[in-house]
Amino acid sequence: MKSAVVEAVSAEWKIKEIPQPKPTPNQVLIKIVASGLCYTDVHLTEGHIPVHFPHTLGHEPVGEIVELGSAVTTRNMGDRVGVPWLQNACGRCEWCNRGRAMFCAEQIGTGIQLDGGHAQYMLADANSTMLLPDAISFEEAACIFCAGFTVWSGLRRAEPQPGDRVAVLGIGGLGHLALQYAHAAGFETIAITSSSDKTEMIKKLGADLIVKDGEELLQAGGADIILHCGNSSKAANDAIKGLRPDGKFVVMGADAEPISISPMDFITKRIKVMGSQQNNREHLYEALQFVAKGKVRPMIEVFKFEDIAEAYKKVAAGKVRFRAIISMR
Repeated sequence: MKSAVVEAVSAEWKIKEIPQPKPTPNQVLIKIVASGLCYTDVHLTEGHIPVHFPHTLGHEPVGEIVELGSAVTTRNMGDRVGVPWLQNACGRCEWCNRGRAMFCAEQIGTGIQLDGGHAQYMLADANSTMLLPDAISFEEAACIFCAGFTVWSGLRRAEPQPGDRVAVLGIGGLGHLALQYAHAAGFETIAITSSSDKTEMIKKLGADLIVKDGEELLQAGGADIILHCGNSSKAANDAIKGLRPDGKFVVMGADAEPISISPMDFITKRIKVMGSQQNNREHLYEALQFVAKGKVRPMIEVFKFEDIAEAYKKVAAGKVRFRAIISMR
């Protein structure tokens, strides 16, 4: 089978012929139809996140099951499925027993410990797969298994209350989805962006208000929750000014630079800063349902598999609006 292989840190992505894998008793073999190319793939390629090389990346894979392991009873041949980041864990540590396997030191991740979805076929633990709603296309579904899952579960973790104002910082691959999820959930939604060329598009995504920075957000009444979906710590430090008392700042975008907050803001405003990742399988189900019902529409740029090296360069340069999807069709 053909696979996009990264041979070493910062190496070129190359399509190579490698042996087609066989499922173990609890695994399924998925024929990949679409695979999201996320900026995390850039972090992995550049060695910011440890991974063994040579390696096939891709943690937003969707496709059809074409082979079942001998012990699999929960999936059928031909099922349309996707696979999230976390596939398995040790099952014995404190975090696994608490139902928080995302903190397990021995977790097994798609495209991390296991080869990922940038290939014609991929193995996955059967119990980690999620059935796709019939109303959602493979291309739409792909980016929900990381980007959509991440931002929706981040909003859920912030536990917004009726009447809360939700602001989204960074209207890109994560942020354009976060805006839609917050709007679809019924919250007053504010976009924080300095990109004036995105104004009309942002309004169509559901933003009730658009501000350029934290000061302007504060003058507009502030936000109870800010979803940080960008990759600029400088922008994050500025946006925090717009948090209301008892507000929550949810970090989902990554930057090498630290986020800095005045201790007085913690004390006098009682603000809370929290991180978020793919928190709960139920959140993935909900994220997919929003798309299936037409309430959230991923904005994607589709690339052919043979053009994956160019797609990677475009993602690394920040030139994709908004999510890059590799099509195997």
